[in-house]
Amino acid sequence: MAVFPVGGVGVMLLLIAAAGVVIALGAALVARWSGRAWALVAGLLLWSLVVIAVITLIPANGAPGVVSAEGRLTGCSWDIGGPAPDGFWILPGGQRLLNAVVFVPSGALAVLVTARWRRGWLAAPLALAGLAAYSALIELTQLVAARIDRACDVTDVIDNVSGAAVGVVLGLLLWPAARRLLREGQAARL
Repeated sequence: MAVFPVGGVGVMLLLIAAAGVVIALGAALVARWSGRAWALVAGLLLWSLVVIAVITLIPANGAPGVVSAEGRLTGCSWDIGGPAPDGFWILPGGQRLLNAVVFVPSGALAVLVTARWRRGWLAAPLALAGLAAYSALIELTQLVAARIDRACDVTDVIDNVSGAAVGVVLGLLLWPAARRLLREGQAARL
């Protein structure tokens, strides 16, 4: 048995804010050679991925204290609909809706980050596959790291990938405008 010493909404918000500051500083440095618009999109993509990690891997209801290794699940729930409660701790509505919504920005930004390249939109299936793999990795981490008091659930992966797919479609719709913006930003630097 071990104690997981952190958790709760306050810790999550602090980590999200700190990551935002660090990523903004990194984006400012990258903007010198890539242009501000692309650095902003890339920074937002990275931040969206960090936000997902924080809200899925930090215990939601405060530090869980002692979590018995003997009592942890040995596999993921394959029950579609899963053990998720009807409500969730931040937004009203279902956890399944939140699982989908949280991946929409990452899906859109993963497509928009490619807008600086002529055929970048062709990377959309790779972006969706990458986000699906990221979701599966998070669920695997929740299974292996019982101390974070989270449950591995295949329904979460389905919901996450659904949200990412909506984001990818939005990104593809916004791609032409983003392409123009990024080209103008590059031309202004020259």
